Amino acid sequence: MKLFRTAIGAAVLVACIDQTASAATGNVLFNGTITATCTLTVNSNGTMTVSTNLQSLSSHNAGGSAGSVQVDTTGGVSLSVDPVTSTTVPASDVTATTWTPTLASTGAHTIAETGTTTALAAPGTSTVAVNLAGTKGGSNRFSAGNYQATVTLRCE
Repeated sequence: MKLFRTAIGAAVLVACIDQTASAATGNVLFNGTITATCTLTVNSNGTMTVSTNLQSLSSHNAGGSAGSVQVDTTGGVSLSVDPVTSTTVPASDVTATTWTPTLASTGAHTIAETGTTTALAAPGTSTVAVNLAGTKGGSNRFSAGNYQATVTLRCE
């Protein structure tokens, strides 16, 4: 009897070995979400020079230069410059100065010089030129000394 059971067991085992296993598949889904975002990298600060009539201190004047910022974005954001809130002027400069920041962009986003908020709909990398002009009105003039102003470029 034992031999019979062993022979049956071996026959069943051989029959199973000849059977191919059924194939099975499964799909694994991957999800990801990227929110509208951007990064700003300051490449260089700007330089302001004074006009010949001493009423304009600007990055647009001869010898001046714009600040440069690299913008990398997913799109779906807006780019703007905040009003100037931080300035350093010589003690002898006691008259009012009107500070006007602007931006312009080349690369993935071409923006003509503006001081208003601009939408960046598409993703990409752009170089933004940030300019600043300080002006005096009437008979007021800039005084000798060091001037510094901070322009905040905002991407949100």
